[in-house]
Amino acid sequence: MLKNWKSLFLAKAAVLALALSATAAEPTVKVVAEGLDNPSGIAVQPGTGHVFVASHAGIHRVDPKTGKLTAEVTGYPEPTDIYGKGPKYPVGPLGLAFIDKEWLVVGDGSGVDGEELVRIYKVSDAPAAKPQKEDAAAQTLGPIGPCEQSPKGEGNFYGVATNGKSIYVTCNGDDTKGWVAHAALNHGKAGPLTLKIATKPATNVDAPGPIAFSPEGKLVVGQIGEVNQAGDSLLTTYNDKGELDSKIALGINDICGLAYHPKSGKLFATDFSWIDATKGGLFELDTKAKEGGAKKVVGLDKPTGCAFDADGTLYIAVFGTGEKKGQIVKVSGL
Repeated sequence: MLKNWKSLFLAKAAVLALALSATAAEPTVKVVAEGLDNPSGIAVQPGTGHVFVASHAGIHRVDPKTGKLTAEVTGYPEPTDIYGKGPKYPVGPLGLAFIDKEWLVVGDGSGVDGEELVRIYKVSDAPAAKPQKEDAAAQTLGPIGPCEQSPKGEGNFYGVATNGKSIYVTCNGDDTKGWVAHAALNHGKAGPLTLKIATKPATNVDAPGPIAFSPEGKLVVGQIGEVNQAGDSLLTTYNDKGELDSKIALGINDICGLAYHPKSGKLFATDFSWIDATKGGLFELDTKAKEGGAKKVVGLDKPTGCAFDADGTLYIAVFGTGEKKGQIVKVSGL
């Protein structure tokens, strides 16, 4: 009898432990800053943990401890570009990535295809006393004007990724090609920006968007697809030669952000979901799945870029609507 009671007690304790573990594993979402106009790209500064975000107005820094917003780069030209089908949004700079603590790469989306630029700015540990002007960058890459590879020229530089050796930038100028551009880095200096990977012929899906390097060093690109078509986003990987290695049909609508957890190596993505904003949010991706493999973690109102800090907290830019428009949120417990 005593043995049976002991077995029952241990079984109940195990169930309780599992329940507590599941509860503890639930991610938490907290608003860090708000009032941004159509935020898109996001990057976390190494060392400081400060969050840099691109919006319609320019580049801002957010101190996640205080929520204070500081303008870092302003002076983007008007009128800015309008992006989307159905709902359309005015956009400014788009993609962000840090080469290292001091150097921030910014892909522009505010102008005309064939004239937009990729800029590299020097930033400090502390918020800027006075914002830099958009044209005062330390280095300027591009433009990629009309050419044989891209008859209309390239622009809408949505995603930026760096690995210390190269800068990769996704382009949304010529929809028939869907280029990824590349610039080599040599002791912190960037070479010419040239067209490297034509993603549309390789995948048969439009609009290369978010871009990242996997923990193994693979180049990973999210194909957004048509914004008025449901479930057509892809996750793709490329080798050093720019050849397609793999593609996964995710089953989500419009992949707009990619970030690897710095400790677990898990891959997370945001879905803006133009066609139905209620379907948008943060997803954990199964990179070994042949298709699908996107598990929703939290629902969000039109999320775009995302980036982890060194401790594994994920920061996400959220377009939002109404009073909750233009937020930076942090997700803990992933």
